[in-house]
Amino acid sequence: MDEKRTEDLEAIYRNRFDDRELASKRVLWRVLVEDFFQRYVPRDGVVVDLGAGSCEFVNEVRATRRVAVDLNPDTATWAGPGVEVLTTRSDAMDQLADGCVDTVFTSNFFEHLPTKADLMTTLEECRRVTRPGGLIVVLMPNIRYLPGRYWDYLDHHLPLTHLSVAEALEISGYEVVESIGRFLPYTVKDAKFEVRPLMVRAYLRLPLAWRFLGKQMLVVGRVR
Repeated sequence: MDEKRTEDLEAIYRNRFDDRELASKRVLWRVLVEDFFQRYVPRDGVVVDLGAGSCEFVNEVRATRRVAVDLNPDTATWAGPGVEVLTTRSDAMDQLADGCVDTVFTSNFFEHLPTKADLMTTLEECRRVTRPGGLIVVLMPNIRYLPGRYWDYLDHHLPLTHLSVAEALEISGYEVVESIGRFLPYTVKDAKFEVRPLMVRAYLRLPLAWRFLGKQMLVVGRVR
């Protein structure tokens, strides 16, 4: 089953984004990390990028140890210098010791899990590898604000809102410390404009714009 799923992942992601879209994603994430997400990751700590994909986040974030986790073997080709890659399931990070991670970051991943049971076992594994007081940072599409476009991607399975993600975190032993139902726009795919750093910085500094353009949620939990 995992072998077939891996083959499907490789095929889907090799065809999903063209070179222009990948370049836009890299620009986007460089600014997102520098101006926003770095605050959740200690520079002298350990960060895991869960469902790292093409590694836009983990390549940019600063930390003593950076680990990309993804079932897709192509992730290893995207990882930058110094990034460790674990090609494994999200609920089987056996190579990571208990409590060795400061922050688990995951972007646009939970919606790809086949079932809610898989989500819960993944959260259980995230909690295992994260130190007491450590964080999980979840960025993903919010089905509440994407009733149609959410299903435009073949590998979207779980329809979740910021409230259901928060509930799952609480059940899994996290305290929710931040929840933003509308944060980032949905995707750069098929965007009619080139993503530029000043544009991203301006958006991050205008929370009022999030309320109209935000289709992705941000939920942050702390290990109890």
